[in-house]
Amino acid sequence: MNKRRKTGGISWLYWALVILLVIIIVILAILLVVEKNKRPGRASVYNVENVEQYRPEIDVELLTPNMYSRPETPVGTITGIVIHYVANPGTSAIDNRNYFEGLKDSHETYASSHFIVGLEGEIVQCIPTSEVAYASNERNSDTVSIEVCHPDETGKFKDVTYDSLVELTGWLCEYLHVPVENVIRHYDVTGKLCPLYYVEHEDAWVQFKDDVYQWVERHQ
Repeated sequence: MNKRRKTGGISWLYWALVILLVIIIVILAILLVVEKNKRPGRASVYNVENVEQYRPEIDVELLTPNMYSRPETPVGTITGIVIHYVANPGTSAIDNRNYFEGLKDSHETYASSHFIVGLEGEIVQCIPTSEVAYASNERNSDTVSIEVCHPDETGKFKDVTYDSLVELTGWLCEYLHVPVENVIRHYDVTGKLCPLYYVEHEDAWVQFKDDVYQWVERHQ
């Protein structure tokens, strides 16, 4: 009788330890996934070398450090990408980059963007992704901003501009480890009608997000 009770106790203890071990393994796995998703500046699928091979052609024209457009303030963990439109129809990417550069002398306002996509699909980088740009108000410290040129006041992007924007956004999602669902409009931060066409045409914004998803899928 005593032997049976002792054996039953050992069996219960064994299964309790097995269950406890499984719970610990599950918790550790969840913590590893969460920690991985926190890491900025790296790809979710590729290693860095592979991400670089899909990097779009970018004309790096960094602004001169100054308090009005490039304060050299470090960003925190990048959690989103914000899409804007330049609201200055017919101007090129380099025109808008030069406007940001001129703020160091004019002191007209505080404004800049990490990237500008031009009328012919050209991409100009103004600010390193490791620094704050003055573009998205309270989201400046945790997002990368992309300004986009447009030919007229509707704010609709040319096809060649749109294609470059999809490529740049998809690549940045991978390089900076930002989920595509965290690609937002300036409008989603402040309610400002920016980018205008993609605020007034919600279906076009949904299509853009889907096109970015598809780009990421094709490059995995």
